Amino acid sequence: MLINTGMRTDIPAFYPEWLINRVHEGFVLVRNPYCPERVTRYELDPNVVDCLAFCTKNPEPMLKYLDELDAFHQFWFVTITPYGRDIEPNVPPKEAVMESFIALSEKVGTDCICWRYDPIFLDSVYTVERHIADFEQMCRTLSGHTKCCVISFIDLYEKVKRNFPQARQVSRSERLHIGKVFAETGRTYGIKIKACAEGNELEQFGIDCGGCMTKETLEAAVGSFLTVPKKKSQREECGCVLGSDIGAYDTCGHFCKYCYANYNRTNVLQNMKLHDPHSPLLVGHLNDGEQVFQARQDPWTDGQLSFF
Repeated sequence: MLINTGMRTDIPAFYPEWLINRVHEGFVLVRNPYCPERVTRYELDPNVVDCLAFCTKNPEPMLKYLDELDAFHQFWFVTITPYGRDIEPNVPPKEAVMESFIALSEKVGTDCICWRYDPIFLDSVYTVERHIADFEQMCRTLSGHTKCCVISFIDLYEKVKRNFPQARQVSRSERLHIGKVFAETGRTYGIKIKACAEGNELEQFGIDCGGCMTKETLEAAVGSFLTVPKKKSQREECGCVLGSDIGAYDTCGHFCKYCYANYNRTNVLQNMKLHDPHSPLLVGHLNDGEQVFQARQDPWTDGQLSFF
């Protein structure tokens, strides 16, 4: 099975000690975000967890713990954008994140790490020309340290509209222009461009529109064929393999304006105060009346080595 750590928050950036404590104890508890009194227990056992998946904007705090994850196969998404603190207030400068990306790549290998350049939005500062220039410079720096880059354009969810009212949709002509140039730039630097939940309109430029965390992507990271159970995606246009996420909403301290995982800043600050790195839960402790259910965890590895 796949344990995902990054669809609800950024664990490597803010909670690395907690995750390592969970690995040492061999299990983690996760509240259902829609029914908080229902708590699920997942065993963190490499015999049933085929891969630990991470999604982070700052892997640096996790680097010192990587040796303690050696028993697990891993796959990392690292988001690096050209945005400054006006958009991503607590994300380190892109130069620092790229340095951490390279260090992480040297540890886990290029099959186990992918760069995310998303979400792409446009305004008077972050123009099409700015994106094209910055993307080329970042490709030049990351070339040889990853085989792929995932792009997507901003989605105006209600949370995004509330927290980032000046954001606008990127027009089709702008998407096509950016996609064409990004695909050409990626080929120059040996980086395959993938589109996340953007339909098939960018396929004409050689962009892979089949999903970003696909079965094939995970098989390359694990080094074995996987038998993945069918599971409904969160979005109809998403072709990714979904695992069981151990994060929690309203806990990411980056406070990016386009964030879909935080409802508001007050909730995040309150939850971060309740965090105890020694608790089996990311936020707080078990309360009276909360029920703990053991998750069914079946390995997906079929035992046949693959050749990627």
